[in-house]
Amino acid sequence: MKHLLIFILSTLLLAPANAQERIIILNEGNWQADNGRMSYFEDGAIVSNKWFRDKNGMKLGDTPNDIIQINDNLLAVAINWSNIVQFITPEGLAVAATEDVPNNRKLCTDGRYVYVTSYGHECGTIDGMREFTKGYVAKIDISDFKVVDAVEVGYEPEGIAIYKGLLFVANSGGYAFNEDHPYETTVSVIDAATMKPVREVDTGQINLYGKMSQSGQYLCINSPGDYYDIAAATIILDCRAVLEGKPDSECFTKLEYAATCNTTDRLGNFLAIGSRYSYYTSDYQFDYSTIAPAAVTASGGLEGVSEDLPGTMLEDIKAMQMPYAIYVNPYTGYMYATDAGGFNSAGTLYQWDPDGKLLGKHKIYINPGHILALPPDGHFSGIEPVLAPETGSTATDGKIYNLQGMVIDRPSEGQIYIRNGRKYIHKTR
Repeated sequence: MKHLLIFILSTLLLAPANAQERIIILNEGNWQADNGRMSYFEDGAIVSNKWFRDKNGMKLGDTPNDIIQINDNLLAVAINWSNIVQFITPEGLAVAATEDVPNNRKLCTDGRYVYVTSYGHECGTIDGMREFTKGYVAKIDISDFKVVDAVEVGYEPEGIAIYKGLLFVANSGGYAFNEDHPYETTVSVIDAATMKPVREVDTGQINLYGKMSQSGQYLCINSPGDYYDIAAATIILDCRAVLEGKPDSECFTKLEYAATCNTTDRLGNFLAIGSRYSYYTSDYQFDYSTIAPAAVTASGGLEGVSEDLPGTMLEDIKAMQMPYAIYVNPYTGYMYATDAGGFNSAGTLYQWDPDGKLLGKHKIYINPGHILALPPDGHFSGIEPVLAPETGSTATDGKIYNLQGMVIDRPSEGQIYIRNGRKYIHKTR
């Protein structure tokens, strides 16, 4: 019996624990060079800087633009210049690819369908080819990876998010400099079930560009301006106000700086790095901020913004040559940012602990622009429906959620969480 007990204890001690930090980095590579790659980072080390090729024996494609998790077993990757939405397992194995959405950009999901924005003007669907004057959103059924519907939005649509069954799509009009149309200033609102337009919210700010972050009812949308006379800005959109039918001017708050790279932290704030480029001077200027969206909205932008980041993140990012992405692991609170350097050689991944202490720097690949954390236990609880207090959730399942709606197994001391529909500060008993 004694030997059996020793054997059991030894087995438990030697059994590998679940990796806490499981991070995928999408390296865009160089446009039209067909050299996009995936890097895989696990618990303090780069496992591979050609992870997709290691797993599948083939290239990822040209200029990957976005990556999301759909469910426990499936991820989607938008590969822009290859005109492919690639589906993979969390282990990196290719499952399927949808080639009917050319010039695809950004992704979101409700767990049953994947929605992808496109700069293109045609889309292959199960009902035949659809043609559009402007850009569009395509709806992909993950049961067979076919496009079941599509809807026109604005020119060159970029970021997309889902809130209470509605898709919010940021239109950029980014080809205005060489096509016969103006920059866009609108966010299109689409019924995800019917793929019919609900309304457009005019922000008055041009070129709503890049991936947007979501915190409950709020979206963080970047605008780089026109790089000449129209300055960069950040739009904080209140999705609930849109649903309530409030006038456009009451649905968003404009902040006078960029949020080129942005993410949501575990307190529901947006962390942002803004790069403002001028063709007049050929120089970049940078903004660094923590944005509390509810406070910004309530005060009209007079409160809720701090020009700061946790721990040493601010000074570490300021030392970068070209910040290119920022991300907070929603499961663990560990934070990441990338430096693209000169855009033509290996970039660098930075990692900080939840307090902002720098833990390490790691060489990755060219233009590391997009980051996704995989759940440590392999179970993806999803972002929708978000359980932030602003959503009015009354969940009473007794589970602990962070402000992004993720189930938390090990809450951190002093952090704010949701349990039984109420916000509380966690204290260890």
